[in-house]
Amino acid sequence: MPRVPAAMFGIVLGLAGLGSCWRLAHRLWFLPAAIGEAILAIAVLVWALLIVLYAAKWLAVPEQARAELGHPVQCCFVGLIGVATMLVGNALLPYARPLTVLLFLCGLVFTLGFALWRTGLLWQGEREAADTTAVLYLPAVAGTFVAGTSAGALGLPDWGALFFGMGFFTWLAIESVLLHRLYTGPRMAVALRPTLGIQMAPPVVGAVAYLAVQPGPPALLAHALLGYGLFQALLLLRLTNWIREQPFAPSYWAFSFGVTSLAATPLLMLIHGDGGAVATLAPILFVAANIFVGILAVGTLRMMMQGKLFPKSPAPVAPSRTT
Repeated sequence: MPRVPAAMFGIVLGLAGLGSCWRLAHRLWFLPAAIGEAILAIAVLVWALLIVLYAAKWLAVPEQARAELGHPVQCCFVGLIGVATMLVGNALLPYARPLTVLLFLCGLVFTLGFALWRTGLLWQGEREAADTTAVLYLPAVAGTFVAGTSAGALGLPDWGALFFGMGFFTWLAIESVLLHRLYTGPRMAVALRPTLGIQMAPPVVGAVAYLAVQPGPPALLAHALLGYGLFQALLLLRLTNWIREQPFAPSYWAFSFGVTSLAATPLLMLIHGDGGAVATLAPILFVAANIFVGILAVGTLRMMMQGKLFPKSPAPVAPSRTT
């Protein structure tokens, strides 16, 4: 069996995010509902496959799984398992609410447990500046924001607001640490540069969570989060050539959840009764998200057909400090 890294769960985030955009576009512009449901179905199938393969890795080569869990960068991707599980639950909500509740609870327990374990290690210090990347957002920020969105969808906005608060203030704290590293630390290694795509996700994933728990027309905070997400997207566009020194790899899916959440935010704002600037941005960002995820999908399928996606003898993950 292929030894899938936890980072592959980023594919589920991108597909689920794009499928959710199509659901919103169907409500708003009456675009074909079948397209969004098909994308979400693929996301569910990919999630199920990755769950099986990741569990098999722990059974077949536990030393590789433990090494990944102890790595200062790659370990954070393990937090995506809980996030992807909650997103799959959201995809199934119109069809099987009890299953959605079950997946939400499983994903939430995993997310909070992993985030507390990982953050507890980080608080103990002795971490190299070069290991500080945007993957730090994944365990606590992405997980709690998605938990807030899921709770809102299940009719639990009071719980969703608590999860939003967890993600919002953790994001602000980590943002300052990350920017200090980018401004003053060593030049980021080429292989790690695609992880910068995660940088645009917190403000817009947070905006989606905020809109899920806050009734009525979007408030100033929602517009501010969207604006900051747009700034991050433009900054990443400015760094495109620098980031692309790393050839295409599945790590580029790190951009996908931010890109699709950036598209979903103005769609949600329009559904909530907004207009003006977001009405102009919504179709542009929706088309851009489809093109971007399409490029990622084609590139990933090409690697799969070439046998490069799951190499037979993967490079071992070097153990590192338990930080």
